[in-house]
Amino acid sequence: MDIQFYNTLTRKKEKLNPIKPGEVSIYTCGPTVYNRSHIGNFRTFIFEDILKRVLLLVGYKVNHVMNITDIDDKTIKKANEENKKLKEITSKYTSEFIEDMNTLKILPANKYPAATDHIQEMIAMTTTLIEKGNAYVTDDGSVYFSINSFENYGKLAKLDMSSQKQTDRVASDEYTKDNIQDFVLWKSWKKEDGDISWNSPWGKGRPGWHLECSVMSTQYLSDHFDIHCGGVDNIFPHHENEIAQSCAALETDFVNIWMHSEHLNMADEKMSKSLGNIKTIPELLNDGYSPESLRYALISSQYRSKLSFSINKLEDAKKAVHRINDVFEKLNERSIESDSLPEEYNKFIESLSDDLNTPKALGILFNYLRKVNRKISKNELSKSEATMGLNFIKQADKIFALLVDKVIIPESISKLIVLREKARKEKQWELSDSLRDKIKEKGWIIEDTHDGYKCLPI
Repeated sequence: MDIQFYNTLTRKKEKLNPIKPGEVSIYTCGPTVYNRSHIGNFRTFIFEDILKRVLLLVGYKVNHVMNITDIDDKTIKKANEENKKLKEITSKYTSEFIEDMNTLKILPANKYPAATDHIQEMIAMTTTLIEKGNAYVTDDGSVYFSINSFENYGKLAKLDMSSQKQTDRVASDEYTKDNIQDFVLWKSWKKEDGDISWNSPWGKGRPGWHLECSVMSTQYLSDHFDIHCGGVDNIFPHHENEIAQSCAALETDFVNIWMHSEHLNMADEKMSKSLGNIKTIPELLNDGYSPESLRYALISSQYRSKLSFSINKLEDAKKAVHRINDVFEKLNERSIESDSLPEEYNKFIESLSDDLNTPKALGILFNYLRKVNRKISKNELSKSEATMGLNFIKQADKIFALLVDKVIIPESISKLIVLREKARKEKQWELSDSLRDKIKEKGWIIEDTHDGYKCLPI
């Protein structure tokens, strides 16, 4: 089956043609480990997870590399603010990131290279760029990339270079496209860097953020690979600069397809640390939302559309996850051994193969589940139909990961369940209903069946 993705570089959908048949190489910009990642960050990481899962499901081998940015302006500033060693800061937040990834069932990358482990390779690429005339050394020992030396600078962000005001140079890792400037490859040591520096041919210093990803991606995926992902905020300057320095140094196309996810907005605003409206994964779990509900909320909009994140969306996600799990349990009781799938499954895969259209895929799945549920309620569902439905959900779960793992009911909920069962046996219906309401308030739902009750997280 053909798969097509929207390529930010060409601004159109393109058929995936892997460089190496049967294998797709993907580089995703990982976290800058100076703080705990928030739910807005995970909008991008979940999109990348869906991309990887779709490729795996249709039969590709995936070689996935995600970097860890453990040296940049932000990590150094954090270490200085807390008067701690850089490694102490970055190790803590790297561990928290991996913990949150596991919680959200995000498939691990094949490699998680850290920037500080690749300093010598960064020095080597910088040296190459100087030798080719694409970079120059300043009096203080910093090295800058000359954007005028690269003919196609601005092609990813679609910059009109003729109308841009070009200033001298910029040493900051992040900046806007209001002023197009030569960007830093190697930053000379400054007093505020403390003991954070490495020796280079140009003196003590450290790499620039943009250089780090060029080096780590090509180190593990070769000089030319299939897909590079990130959020839309990475397009400029980060990915634009990656293209310039990589293509200039390596004389290859560097990356075939660039994919970017849109922002997650909270209360009609972009979620960001500067606005103070962020939520971390542990905070959302403490608010009573399951990992599956968070995943559902993050994939309910197509990755290139802005995602409005709210309590209502999370509540809708909880209900949707509950419906999927409820139907799955019902079908599991009726199924037989078979690998058959309903015809709707083909449409489901087609929608995902068309630039990861998750809303359409979810719509196909839920329309099918409603049809199956009606047959179950009328006792008209055959065992073969139950089996096809069960297989459909299992296949869909390989993409969405919404089936709840074995439910461990907290002791406080178990005690309420025991009291409710006792009340039901004694026909104390008011008390029984009251206890069910209390259980629901705590984030669990009781369903009475012919075989007893089920207790599931909402």
